[in-house]
Amino acid sequence: MKLLWAVSALLLGCWQAGAFTASKIITDPLEVRNQTSAVLSCNLTDPTLHIKGSHWLHDGKLLEDSKSTSSQLFTVLRLEKISTHSGGKYECVFLTDPDINGTIEVKTLPHVGAYKHSEHANENDKAVLTCVSHSYPLPTSWEWAKEMDGSQTLINGSTDKYEIKSTPNKTTLTIVDLSIEKDIGDYVCFGTNELGTNSDKIHLRVRSSLAALWPFLGIVAEVIILVTIIFIYEKRRKPDEVNDDDDSGSAPLKSNSTANHKDKNVRQRNSN
Repeated sequence: MKLLWAVSALLLGCWQAGAFTASKIITDPLEVRNQTSAVLSCNLTDPTLHIKGSHWLHDGKLLEDSKSTSSQLFTVLRLEKISTHSGGKYECVFLTDPDINGTIEVKTLPHVGAYKHSEHANENDKAVLTCVSHSYPLPTSWEWAKEMDGSQTLINGSTDKYEIKSTPNKTTLTIVDLSIEKDIGDYVCFGTNELGTNSDKIHLRVRSSLAALWPFLGIVAEVIILVTIIFIYEKRRKPDEVNDDDDSGSAPLKSNSTANHKDKNVRQRNSN
């Protein structure tokens, strides 16, 4: 019996201590859901506490502009414009002994963004499309669709053609055996959390399997053209060179004949 009373007293004491600790700070609001702006505030209920200052944290990171050395029992943080990147856990911290803090969750629609808005892949190969999210809370489900004739058709990610893998902050769509006729187009990823759904789009281009050979074929074509030009030039230049050689060869013969004729005339005069 004494043991039972002791355990009951201990549990009651722990509950009263927890209730007392929790009652030291009041957060307002308790939660922000899908708003464009908000004012967050924390109030201490114990005026006997010695406060050396306060500050705010966003997802564990100190907000430098929120640092204060005031000994006031309250602190306020104004969120002028809430975007998908502004969501998260905001924590007010009073510098007491020990520190006292309170948490306010700011929830937004999921932020969904394509890792790359344009992807390229070769025919008969595979393509991997990726979307990510950094919002709060993160998406609880992901879906993919392909746009066809102005409408969106959901993709079954457990077939031989498609494979979908998802975590709370990322999803990937793998498409195998790519076809130029069937797989080119826009693919949409959808992320959904408790507040709603957002999406982003990726355009997939599929190149011919011979596309990798085009640079090599271009180089070969350039070499062939260059060799042809050189051949034609050499062929047209050859007759001119032959004529030049004939002319240069006949000139010495003519000069030698003239010289021999002069020598013969001189000998004839001497003999006379």
